Amino acid sequence: MSMSRIVIACTLAVASLGAHARERPFPPMTMRGVMTPAYHPHVIINAKERVLAPGARIWNQQNLIEMPAALRGNGIPVNYTEDFNGEIDRIWILTEDETRQKLPDPMSRIRND
Repeated sequence: MSMSRIVIACTLAVASLGAHARERPFPPMTMRGVMTPAYHPHVIINAKERVLAPGARIWNQQNLIEMPAALRGNGIPVNYTEDFNGEIDRIWILTEDETRQKLPDPMSRIRND
């Protein structure tokens, strides 16, 4: 196979990755809010200062882990969950498409189990 065919095949493979984007599965107890980063371990969600749980994870729009200190901006649409202490343990920074989707029904999991 010639080098140009290999380069074209690799380029097409990489370009098609975006077409295979999957919906992120949000847990049934997910809540939605607007986040503004604050001094770690705090974040502001829906105009209330909240505490991140130890080991909290934040996923960006590409579903990659984001470090709390690297967050910038304000009014960031997010989905989030709380742990049993009421601390924020998971945050997903939403894409435009995800902000238009309804949250999962927490009762659907109970009815299906």
